[in-house]
Amino acid sequence: MTKNIITINEFIKKSLGEWKSIRSTHSLAFQEVENSISKISIKDIEIKNKKVVELLEKHGLSKEPCIIAIKISWQSISDWEEDEKKEEDQTILLFLQREKNSGIVLRNKGYTESIISSSEYLIDENENLNIKTNYSSTVSEERICFLSNHIRSRYSVIRNHENNTVIQTSHTSEIRNMSILKD
Repeated sequence: MTKNIITINEFIKKSLGEWKSIRSTHSLAFQEVENSISKISIKDIEIKNKKVVELLEKHGLSKEPCIIAIKISWQSISDWEEDEKKEEDQTILLFLQREKNSGIVLRNKGYTESIISSSEYLIDENENLNIKTNYSSTVSEERICFLSNHIRSRYSVIRNHENNTVIQTSHTSEIRNMSILKD
């Protein structure tokens, strides 16, 4: 019997909402550990949104019917520095489905390098969303999975593009903010 794998549309829909994130990042190059706590908001946005149109144009694309657009915003506190400064930012992601369970992700700001980027995504047989991005000097591989309807887990590895050396790993647990859910 063949298992029906979740689609990217279903995965994104399941991800929408407010999340509390607890992240541990291991910088292997510097033998350092950073722990951070974040509030993350994942919202869908209209394909007609100005930022979506601009991002498509920067990648030389026009509006396509198979685009899923989301905005991810976050506020985080990290123990990386002594003063535990707060950071906040946001990014736009566009998912362009090419095959049933794979496609391209366009971002206005990359995960590893803060530049416009294009990634490949694949939803595997375990319904994990795998995203791989080649930057100029690094390669980022990320896997996101649901442990339950309200708990997500993210794993990432950043490698040196030139010699494939692992530079950094991280693990994140994300818990949905249940207090804002509607009945």
